[in-house]
Amino acid sequence: MHNRRPSPRPIGPYLVRPATPGDVDGARSVMLDTFYREFGYGYVPAWHADVTDIHGTYLADSRHLLLVAVHGGAPDGKVVATTGLLSRGPAHPPHPRWIAERYPSGSTAQLVRVYVRPEHRRHGLARAMVEMAADFAAAADYAGLYLHTNADIPGAQPFWDSMAKEVFDARTTGEHGPGFATVHYEIPLPR
Repeated sequence: MHNRRPSPRPIGPYLVRPATPGDVDGARSVMLDTFYREFGYGYVPAWHADVTDIHGTYLADSRHLLLVAVHGGAPDGKVVATTGLLSRGPAHPPHPRWIAERYPSGSTAQLVRVYVRPEHRRHGLARAMVEMAADFAAAADYAGLYLHTNADIPGAQPFWDSMAKEVFDARTTGEHGPGFATVHYEIPLPR
């Protein structure tokens, strides 16, 4: 079974690399700050179990991946960005049944937690992490790479439109529930 982690990638004063146990607290801080400060709804246990158990979710499973960007370029720098990859597709509910069927768990890699602290944006960190995650998914023989985003978050939809193919805009149907501007995407895997 594939378990090769991506090689670290320097980007200016940053180093993008697979997370280590020493990164767990920093990664969790980036995620929680995003939930509270950007999304405005805070920590929701039913949605964020991976944040509670980063080690068990990402580091202990060879089919999962957590990438971090650390500032300062040193391996022990401060975590300023995250990107996760899980071997599960979208859940129904809250997502439409046909989306869950199109991207089944096990054969689908799902991108999650693509977050960059605001003061570290516009340096190519999210793009580099997504590319590294896509390379990992292809090497792990996943059939597809899926994600969904909240299009109400400034910059989210233009970013994903530049990297992925829109599959379904749930804003027109409200199928994710009121107050959510969910758009579903697929990223072509490099082969």
